[in-house]
Amino acid sequence: MKATDQPWRIPYGVADFIKLREGHEYYVDKTRYLPLLEQAGRFLFLIRPRRFGKSLLQSVMECYYDAHWAERFDALFADTWIQRQPTAERGQYLCLRFDFSAVRSRPDLVEESFEHYTRIILIDFLQTHAERLPPGTAERVLTEATQARRFERLLGELKAGGLSLYLFIDEYDNFANNILVNAGSEAYRELTHSSGFFRDFFALLKEAAGRTGSGLARLFITGVSPITLDDVTSGFNIGTNISLEPEFSALLGFTHTELETLFAAFGQEFSAHRAVIDEWYNHYHFHPLRQEPIVNSDMALYYLRALVQRSLPPDDLIDHNVRIDYGKLRHLVQVDQRLSDRERLKAAADGKTPVRLNGNFSRLRAIIESGEVVAQVQTSFPAEGLLREDNFISLIYYLGLLSFAGEQEGAALLKIPNRTVRQLMYGYLREGYQEAGVFSPSTYDIAEKLRHMAYRGDWMPFFDYLAEQIGAQASVRDFLQGEKMIQGFLLAWLNLSPYFRVFSESEQAGGFVDLYLAPFYFRYPDMRHAYLIELKYLSRAEDSPAKRERLLAEARAQLERYAGDQRVRDPLGEARLHALVLLYSGWELVHREAVELTA
Repeated sequence: MKATDQPWRIPYGVADFIKLREGHEYYVDKTRYLPLLEQAGRFLFLIRPRRFGKSLLQSVMECYYDAHWAERFDALFADTWIQRQPTAERGQYLCLRFDFSAVRSRPDLVEESFEHYTRIILIDFLQTHAERLPPGTAERVLTEATQARRFERLLGELKAGGLSLYLFIDEYDNFANNILVNAGSEAYRELTHSSGFFRDFFALLKEAAGRTGSGLARLFITGVSPITLDDVTSGFNIGTNISLEPEFSALLGFTHTELETLFAAFGQEFSAHRAVIDEWYNHYHFHPLRQEPIVNSDMALYYLRALVQRSLPPDDLIDHNVRIDYGKLRHLVQVDQRLSDRERLKAAADGKTPVRLNGNFSRLRAIIESGEVVAQVQTSFPAEGLLREDNFISLIYYLGLLSFAGEQEGAALLKIPNRTVRQLMYGYLREGYQEAGVFSPSTYDIAEKLRHMAYRGDWMPFFDYLAEQIGAQASVRDFLQGEKMIQGFLLAWLNLSPYFRVFSESEQAGGFVDLYLAPFYFRYPDMRHAYLIELKYLSRAEDSPAKRERLLAEARAQLERYAGDQRVRDPLGEARLHALVLLYSGWELVHREAVELTA
């Protein structure tokens, strides 16, 4: 965008292109993709994670293609790529746009809310295009009893008048996903299968897309997963799924080049902040070729807004709105099994949440512990197939919790993209343990003990507290068998703290200490304590004094060697390095010590 005398405003949270342009908010120009979208097909489906700009993209397209906005084209699209080279389809459609996040997701209210919301949007459409529609269209459409029938009538009226509709559906799966995770699979199935009103609506779309001379000329659907569309259409066969197409990898989100221009527009030097932005918000790839890394646009604007407002980055590098949005998805990635009546009654009698953590929770935990997984991303799968490992891994890819990171043994290698996502996923683990009644310590007490670790070098209370809580809550012990299980468990709670940059062996590609807690100087420049932690584990059956001593000697030697590693020294700064050995026998912490380093 060209600079003007009027200062730009940061478009954080703005999804309305009209408001963005009229409010002189900076627009990262993505209009060069419009011709590519036209060529990709008439009926398109795009999946992207939360907070990536899907709604703004649809608003831009609506303003470009709708005849209602045609007279304002030059003003709205001034200085954009598409203004200089518009396509023949500019302003050629009547655009109708639904945002299904506005539909209530209580099973007893969802159909009424859907009908009410879509009727209001349809009334606005009929009023906006009254002069273009055949006389009497509004009366004939609105007398129909249901949204499906009103929409069918509208398509007939458009066909009779020689008019073409471009239909946009944003957040198409929002209320369906909420029903699945909050009300369960039966309520979800009633919505999406058999005679469910939502399935009827998509059945009409499917029929209209294939009808000769239909008034439905183009369709663009966005959401966060393919599950609902698979269920309501028995597999996506309405049109073209462009979610994994390489030419659309950077359609949403920001590239480094775009961020450099964006930061410069506000007098900021992107290079001074690139390392933090890359660590916390970057490394999304939406195709295995990984042409260029994509930064989450919402998170980047959140960071820039704080920088412009007070010349400092935000206190909390994870946007509160991102936490809320991803918090709504945590049940989807756990997919808890339903309990039997006996189990439910017992849980109630014990005062526990009636939840059983199933195999997908274990898969999620394993992915977090390793930071990666090899899998084939599925383009379509139903909700009832989420217990299949390949479908579950595909789901967490689509939700933005994993991203393409190369290839391994002929299949896609997927990795956790950045530290924001890693912290959110550790939050899923903690909440999963707590909701299942497996482990429910005081997060306040843990946070305080981590603060004392960071600023006082007082490390023993944190590990002793966790050990005491594990000993007091027998249900967690079954989860903590093996060194990797212990390590993952500790990571889940160490990441509760904002003070450290927490690294594990898996994050450093092996050959590294089990855990490294480096000071997060960017946010806490006065921290002066860091920790190398080597974990050793014995099963209770093989535990003996001789084996303990052998493992302790091995750990001391490893810590001495790791302390000189460049990967430790580079982020250490002026902090004192504490080298710790933690020895577990089964779930029990049987020995802890600080090793005096000679170097």
